[in-house]
Amino acid sequence: MRPKSQRWWLTEDQAELEIDADAAELYGMVSDLPRIGEWSPECEGVEWEGDVTAPVEGTTFVGHNAVGPGRRIRYSRHGRVLVADPGREFAFVTDEGGRESTVWRYRFESRAGRTLVTESYEVRWIPMWARILDVPLNRHGELVANMRTTLERLRDAAESRTCAAGGGRPSTVDEAQL
Repeated sequence: MRPKSQRWWLTEDQAELEIDADAAELYGMVSDLPRIGEWSPECEGVEWEGDVTAPVEGTTFVGHNAVGPGRRIRYSRHGRVLVADPGREFAFVTDEGGRESTVWRYRFESRAGRTLVTESYEVRWIPMWARILDVPLNRHGELVANMRTTLERLRDAAESRTCAAGGGRPSTVDEAQL
């Protein structure tokens, strides 16, 4: 079996980064989906459906995304929270044409005052036209790069908050962790 990063079709992949912050704090940042645009290079923002104060399993939302040259291609997706386990895991699935499409998952593993954050995606279903476009556009490579960027931005935001509060110190990126 070829490594995930060499597949020409979208199935699943992940990126991880160790962050000098508490798992509960990082979970709080990631699960606050209206803020996701602060770290994601693709998702511009999210609107909860209904009166949501904290996401729980079953909570629904609409996410707004921008991709392509100059981020000119804009689209929105409905989504639903699958897992809301504070400090451990946050996952949601997006909808494509009335079917569950892609699961996005964040896992948090505490490591002596630091946290290993793993972001992953798993494609359950996408239309054939999208599968055909994924090949020349290298959508898989774009998603892996975007996950790395998301985790780096999350790290920068969390570690700058930690330093401002007087605890911890910013760390450097270890490419081996990506």
